[in-house]
Amino acid sequence: MRTSGMRDYLDGPHKAARDVVRAELVAHAGPAGLAEHLSRDEYRDKVLELLLVAAADGLPARGYPKEYGGADDLGGFIAGFETLAFGDLSLMVKAGVQFGLFAGAILHLGTERHHERYLADAVSGRLLGCFAMTETGHGSNVQALGTTATYDPETDEFVVHTPTPAARKDYIGNAARHGRMAAVFAQLVVGAESHGVHCLLVPIRDDDGAALPGVTLTDCGPKLGLNGVDNGRIVFDQVRVPRDALLDRYAQVDANGNYQSSIENPDRRFFTMLGTLVQGRVSVGGAAINASKVALTIAIRYAARRRQFGAPGSAEEALLLDYRMHQRRLLPLLARTYALHFAQAELVDEFVRVFNAGRTTADARGRSGDDGGRAGGDGGGTGRDGGRTGGDGGEHDRRALEAQAAGTKALGTWHATETIQVCREACGGAGYLAENRLATLKADTDVFTTFEGDNTVLLQLVAKGLLTDYRRSFGELDPLGTARFVAAQAVEIAVEKAALRPLIERLRDAVPNRSDTSDPDAGLRDDAYHSGLLRYREEHMLSGVARRLKAGIDAGDDAFDVFNRCQDHVIAAGRAHVDRVVLEAFQSAVRDAPEEVQPWLHDLYDLHALTTIEAERAWYLEHGRLSPGRSKAITALVNELCAIVRPVAVDLVDAFGVPGSAVDVPMAVPSQHE
Repeated sequence: MRTSGMRDYLDGPHKAARDVVRAELVAHAGPAGLAEHLSRDEYRDKVLELLLVAAADGLPARGYPKEYGGADDLGGFIAGFETLAFGDLSLMVKAGVQFGLFAGAILHLGTERHHERYLADAVSGRLLGCFAMTETGHGSNVQALGTTATYDPETDEFVVHTPTPAARKDYIGNAARHGRMAAVFAQLVVGAESHGVHCLLVPIRDDDGAALPGVTLTDCGPKLGLNGVDNGRIVFDQVRVPRDALLDRYAQVDANGNYQSSIENPDRRFFTMLGTLVQGRVSVGGAAINASKVALTIAIRYAARRRQFGAPGSAEEALLLDYRMHQRRLLPLLARTYALHFAQAELVDEFVRVFNAGRTTADARGRSGDDGGRAGGDGGGTGRDGGRTGGDGGEHDRRALEAQAAGTKALGTWHATETIQVCREACGGAGYLAENRLATLKADTDVFTTFEGDNTVLLQLVAKGLLTDYRRSFGELDPLGTARFVAAQAVEIAVEKAALRPLIERLRDAVPNRSDTSDPDAGLRDDAYHSGLLRYREEHMLSGVARRLKAGIDAGDDAFDVFNRCQDHVIAAGRAHVDRVVLEAFQSAVRDAPEEVQPWLHDLYDLHALTTIEAERAWYLEHGRLSPGRSKAITALVNELCAIVRPVAVDLVDAFGVPGSAVDVPMAVPSQHE
């Protein structure tokens, strides 16, 4: 196969952005493995140096408005960020904190005066910042944050305070060493009334690097990985900032202490503000998928040259990649990486479409006077925030995007954890050596499953979106809020919607059941068969969740207990949905592929589809969707597909385009006796 054709197809419309980052990694980052050769402080300072080089070359500016030195290319920005994951992951994470989260908060939550004052400096790296959301005692429960920002009308200032140890800002990137300002999420209190979580810009260090009065900064210390990122803790003791420190796109406080917002419902306002920051979740999922590509490139290249054992009496040992079990370990993961790559590409396209539509609509509405850019009407969309694109349709798009990002991030990061571990094992003792990079990849990606949202919580969000439409309520993400939400609206919609039962009946007609034993091999490589099975599982699990929730509520049980009893079922339903979305993204990618690469993609697609079904064959057998004979036939075909993919496995990982400096590890270099 032609590796260049496959690489071009994988790189897609943002190939130029990816190639720029590849070149930067080769030119400036050097070989991976900085952590093994530098002290922690030296490592952090080296990562900062590389970050500033990237900023000087204009890489982070790609996604920002042209008037602030950017290129208005959101898709290219995310593609470039994902590609950074081929190199040192501390650099990728620090870039995400600085250019994605801190600068992104200014862009999406601030108004024109904030953009004019801070954005160019944040994007260039002249103003290093933090994203101070997470707290020691609250974690994913952002709506319950304890930090307060209380308006003092006598001085026209907000007083930012940490009232309890649980409200300490924790795990904050850039806080321990380099950050000078923080985007602080706090409960906004005006006139003794709390208006929920809002974001303010709070200086934390002076130009010499010393903590400012009232700000206590401490280092989180050594971590499992990512020690090139200076994670720290922040405590505020009655720190005063001017009123215009409030990022006030969605809510304003005037000099008289009057609070106003175009979004009256506080829950809806909260989720609208957090929804503008979905870019971080999109980017982390893509970075995790790219980290999987690095691990697979190393492990498959190694397996294609490393020999071990062999046929009795043979003078030559067999290649690892020729062993069926070795193929079974690595090649389905390779197929799933391709599947997730295409699902991520669809997500990025949708992200760009939704955010650009929101910006266009808001720009068309124009900006109103003193509120710093809040668009007229009740839409709530503003300036460049990618706000609602008009009416319920735009809001629905945003909620659907958030759910899609949550699901793809969850599966992508779990996949990275599994893939890197399997690759490490597949490389034996050599894979355990730090010089061969898999150990660092394993340590650095482990946290991906919990930052930008714990994966279990994210799949709960996906399932909640499936149970009902977001247009009427934004609900809480915690179990009690979800249970109340479901009890009030979702159950009746999900269970009694007229279209649900006919859909399940159609799936039953389309999907062979256990009585279909005439030809267990028939149709196993049929796209419609794969989709039918995954759709049946998704709809069956969703309707089962809804029935259980409804039964509990109808019986008068406590709402929290009802949800808690079903929570595992809820998460499984969310996972089933994302599995189906990923599968169908791969189907679309195969259909749209150039003729020269289509056969290889089709084999990879079939391998992914059948291993996905094989992994859940117990469920399909239990529910009468597979016969024992067909289940065995699927396993046999997976083995056959591994053998088909094996001759081009190295070409398929080469098509990822990982720079040589990231994968040319010692164990990949042939020894003299080979």
